[in-house]
Amino acid sequence: MFDFITKRSFAFNLLIVIAFFFVLALLFFSMLGIITKHGKHLTVPDVRGKNVKEAIAILEKEGFEADVRDSIYIDSIPPLSVWVQTPEKGAEVKVGRTIYLTVNKVVAPMVKMPDLEGLTFRSAEMMLKSMRLNVGDTIYKPDFATNTVLQQLLNGKRIKPGTPIAEGSNITLIISSGTGSIENPVPNFVGLTFAEAKETLSASNLSTGTIIVDPNVTDTANAYIIKQVPARKNEIGDYNMVRAGESVDLWLSATKPVKDSSQAQPVEQQ
Repeated sequence: MFDFITKRSFAFNLLIVIAFFFVLALLFFSMLGIITKHGKHLTVPDVRGKNVKEAIAILEKEGFEADVRDSIYIDSIPPLSVWVQTPEKGAEVKVGRTIYLTVNKVVAPMVKMPDLEGLTFRSAEMMLKSMRLNVGDTIYKPDFATNTVLQQLLNGKRIKPGTPIAEGSNITLIISSGTGSIENPVPNFVGLTFAEAKETLSASNLSTGTIIVDPNVTDTANAYIIKQVPARKNEIGDYNMVRAGESVDLWLSATKPVKDSSQAQPVEQQ
């Protein structure tokens, strides 16, 4: 071979080399369609909602590659189910195309409970959605701040802002329905303990207003109500009226007041 090459002219050898590369190029381009499977297309099957192992098996059987690209948590579908596939079902792609899958997580991530109290229902709903939390039950309660969130509950219990909870949790919202249209006499809270007064307020669909506590009080729950605004009766002895949802201000003392049932409660009682 060496003698064959050296005994030929440079120009002849150059032509041989060019011819050799030309033949290689011809072979390459003639086989390119086979290598790339040019002209062969497949329809992407729908694997959404299927378990990731089952989805990968289906795709590989159909001539595709499969790759789990991302994960997300959706409480409405089983864990490890396919949530999104790219390309989508029905797309025409080449044989061997990689189908990327987004799979539902097994364990829900934890998020911090936002502070919804005082927000409008619409704002609270948007905030919950942005944190991947759900609005559960909505309970309407009379209160002057119409359509605002009064309390936020999880599993029937009030939950504080910042408490870690599972993504996808259902949050119950107690919403203000505004004040009622029917007026009723103001209950008499003077002489009750604060705990008893709160039960009466709740039963009357009234809310607690300003609470003023005497410095001598050490146990708020068992402190006595010595004054309320609005009072039970006005200066001429007629009952003051309130509507459901309105509030009552209370003054607390460690000493139980002495009441005279035959007298109207004064407006300014010490």
